[in-house]
Amino acid sequence: MPLSIPSPEWSFFDLGPFRIHAYALCILAGIIAATILTSRRLTRRGGEPGVVLDIILWAVPLGIIGARIYHVLTHPGDYFYEGANLWDVFAIWKGGNAIFGSLIGGAVGAYIGCRLSGIRFWSFLDAVAPGMLLAQAMGRLGNWFNHELFGLPTTLPWGLEIESTNAAYPLGLPPGTLFHPTFLYEIIWNLVGVAVIIVLERRINLRWGKAFGVYLIWYGAGRSVFESIRVDPSEIILGLRTNVWASIAAVVLGIVIILVQRHRHTGVPISVYVPGREWKRPDAEVESEDNDFESEDHGDEAGEPIESGDVAATSTRDSPPQDR
Repeated sequence: MPLSIPSPEWSFFDLGPFRIHAYALCILAGIIAATILTSRRLTRRGGEPGVVLDIILWAVPLGIIGARIYHVLTHPGDYFYEGANLWDVFAIWKGGNAIFGSLIGGAVGAYIGCRLSGIRFWSFLDAVAPGMLLAQAMGRLGNWFNHELFGLPTTLPWGLEIESTNAAYPLGLPPGTLFHPTFLYEIIWNLVGVAVIIVLERRINLRWGKAFGVYLIWYGAGRSVFESIRVDPSEIILGLRTNVWASIAAVVLGIVIILVQRHRHTGVPISVYVPGREWKRPDAEVESEDNDFESEDHGDEAGEPIESGDVAATSTRDSPPQDR
């Protein structure tokens, strides 16, 4: 008997009047994990502890809205037909979210949050890059609980068990057929990508959006393969699924970002903040006050206080332009 991966026997549980879906818990856990990782990375680079919350408060809601809009637009047959209930377009609790849509909406929200908090947009994207892969890996576990988005039939020992009564079960296949666990493939691919970005950062300069470019390339390359073997219905354009085209676009965009930013910025940013919006550490303020006191005591012999931008500065070969 070949080995196989069984599908969970439950996908939700009721807590009083509320129904808690495992898929939602996986997404929530991914958001929390990505927030923690991003916060640590941004703080180590000079950001104020907790400033990432000011950004994700915009990025997460707009990411969810973008995910829903993208899903509806790429699956019009599920929502726009004669006799359809158009309110189902907004019924996100019934399922239907797209990662590429969340990237677009989340990027808009992150830009707004960065503008309000003073964080450089490119610096935030670099900090969040591995966190995105981590969140997407955890979110894919929800597809396993939902018995959905599986791949073509397979005889491999790690084939996924799907009940023949599943609405997505391909017609004509005998019960007991195993399928490629595309959710597992993507989880592994994304977790490896987290390690790749972190290791590359220790060897080469991945600032000014280059780490995010690596993320786009890594995720897009893997998703284009996994998407091509899935059996769930999708709109086809020129022989390819819409998400395959989106994956190709992500790879191209990642390459463009790296090439352009490599030419424009050869060093690392002096600060993760835009000029004039720098955060002053509490200890830096105390030091500044001490310097002022010494300056009053010693008159012209005292040097000028060190500015906070100099305290947080890192080496660079070019002056930091305005955030773009």
